[in-house]
Amino acid sequence: MTSLRGHVSSNNFTAVLAGSDFDQEYLTNITVGGQTFPAIVDTGSSDTWLVKKGFGCFDLDGDPQSEKSCGFGSSGFSTTASKTFEKFPDVSFNISYGDGEFLSGPVGFDTVSVGGLKVTQQELGTPDLAAWNGDGVNSGLLGLAYPDLTSVYNTTDPTKASDANHIPYDPFFTTAIKQSKVTNPYFSIALNRPSSGNPTNDPNLGFLAFGGMPPVAVSKNAVTVPIQGYAAKTGVPTTKNVVYWFYTVDVAAFVFTDSTSLSTANNNTILDTGTTLNYLPTDVAKNYNAGFKPKATFDEEQGLYFVACNATAPVFSVNIGGKLFPIDPRDQILTTNDENVCISGTQDGGEATPDTVFILGDVFLHNVVSTFNIEANQLTVTQRNEY
Repeated sequence: MTSLRGHVSSNNFTAVLAGSDFDQEYLTNITVGGQTFPAIVDTGSSDTWLVKKGFGCFDLDGDPQSEKSCGFGSSGFSTTASKTFEKFPDVSFNISYGDGEFLSGPVGFDTVSVGGLKVTQQELGTPDLAAWNGDGVNSGLLGLAYPDLTSVYNTTDPTKASDANHIPYDPFFTTAIKQSKVTNPYFSIALNRPSSGNPTNDPNLGFLAFGGMPPVAVSKNAVTVPIQGYAAKTGVPTTKNVVYWFYTVDVAAFVFTDSTSLSTANNNTILDTGTTLNYLPTDVAKNYNAGFKPKATFDEEQGLYFVACNATAPVFSVNIGGKLFPIDPRDQILTTNDENVCISGTQDGGEATPDTVFILGDVFLHNVVSTFNIEANQLTVTQRNEY
């Protein structure tokens, strides 16, 4: 993978992003204990982890596989080769992702650097058991959400991990703020839409700016809104006695032809760089996909809307805080591994029940700069100029 470079200016640090897995993932380089690996940039989770050298690989059913089957881009992070690594005894790391992938194993502390931003004594997972559908490039993940979403537990047996023995810790950017490494308590992300569709590496696909703004052109269309909190016991969005997990925004409406006949407001929608597609309420997805010319078709077995690769995508905008943020039609038709088969960028995320989490993924994020202020618990969305 091409080396990714960051630059430093007035305690603002910017990492360059690259695409992998046919540009379905955004990566940047992370250096831990002097060892550097490409890692997925994820605002939808909080843990920073690198697979540990000598790990055991499994499929999603938990059956042992060859190490190669997990598709990591390296043999893993060597804790013994790091001069700054310290074990965190009697605890374990245990995480599962929405697609069924899971990882577990030891925990430690080390010096971590991303885009020139360096922190010390950063807690991180070093999983030695992994079920991972890797891209052949990344060796881990950089989680950027809130501390209460982290995945370390006060047990040496990951199978016994529970809310009762959960030990929240400070993610990478929270640590940077507490160590006074950044001027401002926010980070910003600009994801470029794919350019080459290279299966392994598509360089210069955006920026992750710590304490500042990415170097991309933006319009004056911007809004700052509160990040929605959750009730700890029910997991339902609330405004009282909240805990913060995701970067959840209150969506006033999803706007497209005939959308006024639907109830499209939703306050349980997260901005997630780790998810390619938009996953929205069933009626929103159904009615929007009916507007493609020719219409999208829903495959029950795969749970996906498929579209003709030369279809015309209808206009779609997201109303956040009273401002409309349109999605470029180019982002609404995605090619698959089969270049002749395409899917819609907006998919069915389920019925709009209070505890269902909907996602504005990369399809939306290609069109905006998202700025996450984790001290003020505010999110600023700024429309990018057309590119």
